[in-house]
Amino acid sequence: MSVTAAKGFAAGAVHAGIRKKERLDLALVHALVPATGAGMFTVNRVQAAPVVVSREHLELAQPQAIVANSGVANAATGAAGVDDARASARAAAEKLGLAPEQVLVLSTGVIGQPLPVDRVLSGIARIAVREDGGADAAQAIMTTDTHAKESVAHGPGFIVGGMAKGSGMIHPNLATMLAVVTTDYPLEAGEAIEFLRPAVEASFNAISVDGECSTNDTVLLLANGASGCKRDDDAFAAALRTVCGELAKQIVADGEGATVLAEIAVRGAASAGEARAIAERVATSPLVKTALHGHDANWGRIAAAAGSAKVNGGYAELDLDRLSIVIDGVPVLVGGVPSGDEPALANGHCAIELDLALGDGAASYLTTDLSYDYVRINAEYRS
Repeated sequence: MSVTAAKGFAAGAVHAGIRKKERLDLALVHALVPATGAGMFTVNRVQAAPVVVSREHLELAQPQAIVANSGVANAATGAAGVDDARASARAAAEKLGLAPEQVLVLSTGVIGQPLPVDRVLSGIARIAVREDGGADAAQAIMTTDTHAKESVAHGPGFIVGGMAKGSGMIHPNLATMLAVVTTDYPLEAGEAIEFLRPAVEASFNAISVDGECSTNDTVLLLANGASGCKRDDDAFAAALRTVCGELAKQIVADGEGATVLAEIAVRGAASAGEARAIAERVATSPLVKTALHGHDANWGRIAAAAGSAKVNGGYAELDLDRLSIVIDGVPVLVGGVPSGDEPALANGHCAIELDLALGDGAASYLTTDLSYDYVRINAEYRS
């Protein structure tokens, strides 16, 4: 039930005709009990109209509803695109009895195309929000995704549920991904961001499919307190991290053309920041990713990528004589010396561990292989 798993939330979706295919492409999520919330957005300087409008609305009011469409990103569409995003929020607000600034807007799809706003407004009028409508909403935000992405975690007396979309243009600082997380845990106004930020940093901001940072990424959290549970902030933070982590992993596993899910773990770095930089560099290396696609345990590419990681204007500290690399449990480099052993890499999962033996810094990252199908999917994206 994803975004409607927690008490006091409803959702629904319709085919509004935004997408060419006859499939759900417009969704609403509504807090039936007054909520508070927060959002995190792409750092791309080219920001889509829904990102601009949602940022504005979060400054003005607590979010009570979300309208989301797939098929058209409403990005690089100028002032008209911003007007269309605002019109979408107004239509949803009128339908649900809210102020326009209480509605956030999400869009995903092709950049540079105008939003077919008349279809969106007509579709909003037709959406029936239901307390079991989360699955439909998760379907409606898909683009090149092969399946909907949903997750639920239970805490002592409360529930956290979420949905996400994402398959390509996936890279840290968010990407062409959307995520909506709802909870019936009680939060005060202004608190949501303090829980959302660390959960996002450890999940959505630690994944990469193709190293591309998009224009529309948004992660939203709505909390309505409908559970009436006693506060246990540690338990809530853990549940939120679980949901964000599971959604992030589903995004990477569904990466465009992906056949291998790779988990990169770095430890023993001089600092946490350097560990993060090294993990990201390995995860985004085209040579590492193509080796993964060929099921080639080419640890030399991993070492080379790690040694070229940049941080704070320079290169991360790395001593080859101390570096150890383990692939799928098999040590392939021990203290700078090749072991001569090599894992088979026969399945769709690969664990890569690097120990720099320099300090206490550690970080992890999720990535995929880079396949022929990735090129085909993106070459045909607008056809």
